[in-house]
Amino acid sequence: MKIDIRRFRDRLPQEIADLESEARREGYRQVARLIDDWSTDAVRFDRDGERLFGAYVDDALVGIGGVTVETAMSGALRMRRFYIRPAMRGRGIGRMLARALLDHARPFCTVVTVHAGNDAAAKFWESLRFQPHGRDGHTHLLALQRHSDDPAASDLRRCATPRSP
Repeated sequence: MKIDIRRFRDRLPQEIADLESEARREGYRQVARLIDDWSTDAVRFDRDGERLFGAYVDDALVGIGGVTVETAMSGALRMRRFYIRPAMRGRGIGRMLARALLDHARPFCTVVTVHAGNDAAAKFWESLRFQPHGRDGHTHLLALQRHSDDPAASDLRRCATPRSP
């Protein structure tokens, strides 16, 4: 099984429709929201630090996920629109996709948030060291450690602080 993580920039792949149908059958709307937001230019994952990645197995799209600017915390990013096809779960694909997004996020900030939609998702995020933190529309956050070769690694300031109401 060959797993590829690819960045989406200018357009969403045609296969996103199949992924959306599968998610909808499970009762999930995050892929439909991704398609809607993309088509209206509301969220294109193109601001500083933002990315949208797809996970492919043998050239078939099996998952998607992205990071956007976290509006509830200054300087933080938020994991969004994360979905892996049920038949592909438990094979490390979601973990690989999440790690690619976290590796991308690391130079931009030290905190990433996520909203886990159910207990299984919460367990998944917690397995990646996200901590429960139910505030401002997210359920978990992860304080990222910078790579030791990163010149900012010695900067101990947290760039994410809650915004005042």
